[in-house]
Amino acid sequence: MRDIHVSAIIDAVKKLCIDANLELEPDMLRAFDRALTSERSAAGKQVLQILKDNAEMAKTRRIPYCQDTGFVVCFVGLGQDVHVTGGGLDDAINEGVRQGYREGYLRASIVRSPFDRVNTGDNTPAVIHVDIVAGATLRLMIMAKGGGCENRSKYTMLTPAEGAAGVKDWIIECVRTAGPDACPPLIVGVGVGGTFEKAAILSKRALFRELGSPNPDSTLDALERELLERANRLGIGPQGYGGDTTALGIHIVTYPCHITSLPVAVTIECHAHRHKELTL
Repeated sequence: MRDIHVSAIIDAVKKLCIDANLELEPDMLRAFDRALTSERSAAGKQVLQILKDNAEMAKTRRIPYCQDTGFVVCFVGLGQDVHVTGGGLDDAINEGVRQGYREGYLRASIVRSPFDRVNTGDNTPAVIHVDIVAGATLRLMIMAKGGGCENRSKYTMLTPAEGAAGVKDWIIECVRTAGPDACPPLIVGVGVGGTFEKAAILSKRALFRELGSPNPDSTLDALERELLERANRLGIGPQGYGGDTTALGIHIVTYPCHITSLPVAVTIECHAHRHKELTL
C-alpha cells in the first residue's frame, strides 16, 4: 500500500488547472498546422493562423487562451494500492481547483445552483469521475470545459434497428447544429453503448485521446475518418467563416449495451481544447 497525502493532490490539480488554461497541448498545435496546410478558404486559413498565434501568446504572456476558463472535469485513475491520506480525494481535487483558479487569475464560471445562479467565486466544484485501477499510482486528467461548446453537446437513445447508419447521421447532425456557436474547429467526443450516464461519460473521456492518433479499434478508426470527412464537408469552417476545417477530430468509444438500447452521447469541444494530465 502506498500513501499519497492530499497536499500532493492539491498541488498537482492546481498546476494542471493553470497550465491547461495557458498552454495548449502539442497535439492541438500540430492539428492547427495540419489544418493550415489543407484549408482552402482564405478566411478559414486566417482564422486558423490567429488561433495558433493566440496559443503562442497565451503561453509566452501567461494569460488564458480563452476568457471562458471552463468547468473543471477531472478523471481520476486511482490505483487500488493507493491510500489517500490527510483528507478526502474529492475535497483535495476541489481545493486544487480553488487555488489554481485564484492564483492563476482564471475566471470563476460556476454557480452554486442552476436556479439561484449565485457564483461560487472560485470555479468549484469540479466534476469528478473516479476509476479504480491496478497499481499504486494516482493519475489525474483534467479538462477545462468551455460553456459554449458544452451547451451544444447532445444525447439520444436510438433504436437498435437504426444501427450504424443512425449513429453516424446523429453525430453529423450534432456537428451541424453546433455550427459556429461552439467555436469551431471542433473536437468531437462520442460515447456509444452502455446506459444513459455511461455513454455521456465515455464521450467526455474520448476527448483525452491524443488528437490525430488512430483509434486502437480498426473498425472505429475507419468510422472516425469517415465521419471527420463528412463533418468537414459541412462547410462551417473555422469560427463559422466557412471552409474545410469544421472539425479537427472525432473520437469514438464504445461499451456493451442492452439488447433494446443504442445510446449515443456527443460531447462537443471547441478549439480551446484545454486538457492536462499528471501521474503521482
